[in-house]
Amino acid sequence: MDFKLTEEQLMLQETAGRLVRDVYGFEQREQYRQSTHGFSVPFMQQLGDLGLCAVPFAEAYGGYAGSGVDNMLIMTELGRGLCLEPYLHSVIFAGGLIAQLGSEAQKARLLPQVADASLQLAVAVDEPQGHYQLHDVQALAEPVDGGWKLNGRKSVIIGGQSAGLILVSARTSEGARDDNGISLFLLDPQACGVQRRVFDTVDGRKACDLFLEDVFVASAALLGEPGQALPALRYQQGRAIAAQCAEAIGSMEAACALTLDYLKTRQQFGQPIGKFQALQHRMVDMRIELDQATSMTLYAACVADQADSDERRRVLAAAKFIVSRASRFVADQGIQLHGGIGLTWEYMLSHHAKHLLMVARQFGDDDHHLQAYAKLMPAA
Repeated sequence: MDFKLTEEQLMLQETAGRLVRDVYGFEQREQYRQSTHGFSVPFMQQLGDLGLCAVPFAEAYGGYAGSGVDNMLIMTELGRGLCLEPYLHSVIFAGGLIAQLGSEAQKARLLPQVADASLQLAVAVDEPQGHYQLHDVQALAEPVDGGWKLNGRKSVIIGGQSAGLILVSARTSEGARDDNGISLFLLDPQACGVQRRVFDTVDGRKACDLFLEDVFVASAALLGEPGQALPALRYQQGRAIAAQCAEAIGSMEAACALTLDYLKTRQQFGQPIGKFQALQHRMVDMRIELDQATSMTLYAACVADQADSDERRRVLAAAKFIVSRASRFVADQGIQLHGGIGLTWEYMLSHHAKHLLMVARQFGDDDHHLQAYAKLMPAA
């Protein structure tokens, strides 16, 4: 298999990397983090102006019909800069759901806006009792004259505090935890009966919990057929997992570079601490974990856009397990090798470490994906 990047992919990688280097210094990131949105709206618009938000979408909707590898290249650079913008949740996850489930009218109206970054989306599929299970949906959607009435609660919606539309899963039929009966709706967060509780996540990003009380949505807000949204949710979450693995790779690369630089400059007993063999071995262990995670991330990117199958799900579960494990290891070892400075808020490594710990638990932790992988193994 040829893993060489094409000329177009190299240009895409350089464009994303140069933009992040020019805009996302540590001081600028802190200003973005403390802003009302929790990220830089102008930077998100730059991503749209440069065509980076259009990469995953078909040409008919203003996109470039990019592959999972193209998404990987962008997400790696965003992870390297520890960018706060909800590119993953708005463009790849939510945009993918609309592209898969939406009617032609819905796709023609929404996808060009996502592609040029004039519309930010969010996805509300998790609930407090769900524990990574997409089919554990207790939010209800009841048919009423002209549309649906939504009731329930959704939790930890990344980017939901600033989204123009939120994609909400709700049960329209069947019992709790049943695979059938789950539908997906386009929700205006300013609608009557919607409340958002905004909070900061452990890595400094903003998210919200969503409370729905007799919220009316029109029939045109339904994505796809009633009760048939779960396969698309699982498929698009798989694409999001592959992209998130790439984001983690960028962050781990930056954390390893910061740690190596610190070992070369920190003096102890009259010499750089990087000369001590024990610390060299720990640095090598970090790079080994990173290289293994990078290989699995590339594999996941190659299968992310393939048709759904047990093999695709196995690869994505394995990639998420290995990347989650590597993320925790690199974060822990980076802090250990730095000492106390590695935990300070004013130093970039602490933010990479917190983000890597967050990544290890989004879309399912390593235990969840190890169990999923085991279930998908062919019988002996």
